[in-house]
Order: sequence, then C-alpha cells, then structure tokens
Amino acid sequence: MVAETAVPFPTVSERANEIIRRLHAAYPDARCSLDYADAFQLLVATILSAQCTDERVNMVTPALFARFPTPAAMAEASTEDVEALIKSTGFYHNKAKSILGAARKLVEDFEGEVPRTMAELLSVPGAARKTANVVLSNAYDVVEGIAVDTHVGRLAGRLGFSSEAAPEKIERDLMRALPREEWCFTNHALIAHGRAICQARKPNCAGCVLVDLCPTGAGQTPA
Repeated sequence: MVAETAVPFPTVSERANEIIRRLHAAYPDARCSLDYADAFQLLVATILSAQCTDERVNMVTPALFARFPTPAAMAEASTEDVEALIKSTGFYHNKAKSILGAARKLVEDFEGEVPRTMAELLSVPGAARKTANVVLSNAYDVVEGIAVDTHVGRLAGRLGFSSEAAPEKIERDLMRALPREEWCFTNHALIAHGRAICQARKPNCAGCVLVDLCPTGAGQTPA
C-alpha cells in the first residue's frame, strides 16, 4: 500500500476524518474476525479471545457450541467439560469460570438472552467493557463505545489519539476524537491495520497509507 500525498490538517477532527477515509479505502470489508451465530456465541468467543488469536478461537468454538449451543445448555455444563474444549486458547481455567458464570447469569437474570445495554452486560461475568463493546456493536448494532484491544491501543498511541495506557482511558480519547458513526468500523479497521502493517515489533511505515498523518511515522518515506 502507498501513502497519499501529504496534506496539512489544521484540526484534530479533519485529521481523524482523513485517517478514517483512508482506512475505508484500505479495509472496506473490515469486520469482526470472530465466528459466531448469535450474541451468546459472540460473548463466549470474545471471552476466549483474551490473550489468544481469533484464528485459534475460531478453531475451538465449533465443537464448544455444538456441545453447548445456548446459555441454558452452557449453564448446565461441567467445568471439566468446558475446560477440555477450550484448553488450547490458554488461561482455560479462568475462561471456563467466566463462560459458565456468564451463562448462569444470563439464565438467572436475563431469561437466557444476552442483554442489549452496556450497564446490564457489564454485570455478566467475563464481560468487561471491551467485551461488552464487541457484543453490543457487532451482535446488536448498538454502539456505545470502542473496543480497545492490544492493536487498537497500540495504534491509538502511535497515531497520536491517546497517550494513555489504560484501555478505558484510551477508549475515552478515541471517542472524543472520532465521529460516533465511525466507531465500529474504525475499531475493526485499526485491528486489521495493526495486524497487516502497524505491528508491535516492526511496523511497516513505508507501506502504510497513514504514514504522513502519523506522528510516530514522521520522516518515513512511503513505498
């Protein structure tokens, strides 16, 4: 990919809008890379994705959901059975505890349905704000924030949107800088860009469509 000719952007919003425009051009089909059929499956898959690749999660979830397809079925599962099915995602003891706790909470308090509000979702075990944002925006098209994973957090810093380290604070800064209607797309596009170009150890600034808009890429020569 080749960066476009540098253009001065006097305001934060104009710069943000140009970044979004270029991300749309580079990643027009950016979307959630977890496989799921409903909000419950997405909730479980997102819990499993902590410190694990989405590819690995997508390898694990078909067998898990075939065995326990609903919150009611999962709520009756044994810890040992769930752990055996998710072991390869890492941290499987804690993840199994969260998944089983979430399923039981949904059955007991939400009639077996994943709630559609941030406040209610945050009461579900395993559903911190990042997970809640993923579920709400992708399963229900309810956009209340921006899910900050390692890619989004890294790019928010490199692109000058935030100097914070805590995900909640990074999210706050991104929400201020980006138009609300672009929060969901930008979330997916930043993840895609982080995986393909702006990697943690060796960012490919020369091949980056945002290089002339990026404070940390200043001085780099586009390919």
